[in-house]
Amino acid sequence: MNDYTHDSRKFILGGAIIIVLLVYIIRLFSLQVLSDEYKTKADSNAFYKKTIYPSRGLIYDRNGELLVYNQPAYDIMFVPREIKGKLDTLELCSALNITREDFEKRMEDVRNPRSNPGYSSYTQQMFMSRLSAEEFARFQEKLFRFPGFYVQKRSIRQYSCDAAGVILGDIGEVSPKRLKADSYYVRGDYIGTQGLEASYENVLRGKKGVEMLLRDAHGRIQGKYRSGALDTMPERGKDLTLSIDINLQRLGERLLKNKIGSIVAIEPSTGEVLCMVSSPSYDPHILVGRQRGANHKKLANDKRKPLLNRAIMGTYPPGSTFKTSQALTFLEEGIITENTPFPCHGGFVHAGLRVGCHPHPAPLPLIPAIATSCNGYFCWGLLRMLSSNKYGKVQKAMNVWRDYMVSMGFGYKLGVDLPGEVRGMIPNAQFYDKAYRASWNGLTVISISIGQGEVTLTPLQIANLCATIANRGTFITPHVVKSIENDTLADTYRTPRETMASRRSYEHVVAGMRQAVLAGTCRGANLPDIEVCGKTGTAQNKGKDHSAFIGFAPMNEPKIALAVYVENGGFGATYAVPIGALLMEQYLKGELSADSKIKAEEMQNRVIYYGEGER
Repeated sequence: MNDYTHDSRKFILGGAIIIVLLVYIIRLFSLQVLSDEYKTKADSNAFYKKTIYPSRGLIYDRNGELLVYNQPAYDIMFVPREIKGKLDTLELCSALNITREDFEKRMEDVRNPRSNPGYSSYTQQMFMSRLSAEEFARFQEKLFRFPGFYVQKRSIRQYSCDAAGVILGDIGEVSPKRLKADSYYVRGDYIGTQGLEASYENVLRGKKGVEMLLRDAHGRIQGKYRSGALDTMPERGKDLTLSIDINLQRLGERLLKNKIGSIVAIEPSTGEVLCMVSSPSYDPHILVGRQRGANHKKLANDKRKPLLNRAIMGTYPPGSTFKTSQALTFLEEGIITENTPFPCHGGFVHAGLRVGCHPHPAPLPLIPAIATSCNGYFCWGLLRMLSSNKYGKVQKAMNVWRDYMVSMGFGYKLGVDLPGEVRGMIPNAQFYDKAYRASWNGLTVISISIGQGEVTLTPLQIANLCATIANRGTFITPHVVKSIENDTLADTYRTPRETMASRRSYEHVVAGMRQAVLAGTCRGANLPDIEVCGKTGTAQNKGKDHSAFIGFAPMNEPKIALAVYVENGGFGATYAVPIGALLMEQYLKGELSADSKIKAEEMQNRVIYYGEGER
């Protein structure tokens, strides 16, 4: 008779032994092959892998003037396991001029997995960053007393001028979120955090190198391993040449001093941004070195928001500058011809609704209507379009209108090569159906015809409108980088985009803008020997109105198109027009005349208090 119980026990015991062996084998495989934990510990005992940081790419303006370069800085690094029980804490604090409490806080932050993910006591950790050459020299003399501490040489940014802070951006210590997302970085690395430094980080940063150093049994560095055969050299970052004219940028920032607003100038034929001013701004020098954090906090807490790039992040009612886009739409859709007259009895008056206007002759056709900035004319034009039997329903007409606006670069991000761009607002039929429960008509939305109501644009979009008019119907996506060292720009910054309006329609708008400078609301932009075209805007606001202007020159071979927007500046002719004229003169002639220098000085000294208008 067979003993089945005994046989079963043999199988169970044998299976258990096999399972235990498999677990050990899998664990050994994981530790020795899949995990680098023990390899890291062993390598740490025998080798010191010193990271060699590359030089960050330089940044030049369009004329070759160096704007951003590098200067040496020094970080204090340490390997936690090498200092255990060997460190004279008080002497270290004295050498680095810090308190014991500061020392403890730094050590706590290093061990915190939230602020320092991937922490290992066998790898280098950041203790203190951005020591100056003088601080480094003092510490270097005593470094031998602090086992486990090392000095890492890096480079930090320096600036040759005090302008263009919001464009250039800055670099700061990499965030925990980015550490998790990108294995290139380790705690303490620097990364572009704003402006071009952020959007072109992968181009500017270069590639790290590694130097393999050999340790003895006491952990002391003995020299290069295998005479440097395993070392890898860093690759420097690529240089950027910007489209910015730094002299024009400086002038723009001077003219907006003590004011809130923005200026954007574009070369129409290329889409290159010649200047991008956001006011108030800041001197980029203050975001360099050990005081960067404190200074950044001050800027962030400033109620005037100097860190905000209003050119691409601020949204405003475009006011009467928007009438140019309306003229193009009405002409192209056959709602009007250039000779169609509309009345203006002190404004638009219809069915009990009135939109005011300033005194001027009436009725009048399109070109004089643009020149005098007649509110009535464009209100009548939009009402005729939205009431036309051509579309059947107001919703269909509204969406056709929306399509024209989108084709001109409104309602969506243009795609400029800077972080933080916003899209603005162009309403469509669905928006109004929801807002008014489908009970609305042309009179309900009439204010959008003059750049008010729900319409908001960024100064960049307003400037791009002007560049598109200068080109008679095409534009290239605005961009701040003109070229990248040994590389090419993306196709989007080289390929023209067409609007839905024809060249013929644009020529009528150009004629109206030229007439506005010669005998209309933009007479202050008239420059000797230069055919300037312009359009003012006075955008309604809860407080004092905003002052706006778009202009380009020369009329037939345009080299510059710009938009000026001054918050609480009142009429367009008060602030925006003279600022625009000075910028066009500077760029086209290379300098300001003696009279213009006096005007620039006067404009620089005029003050508009935050949210209150001029005093």
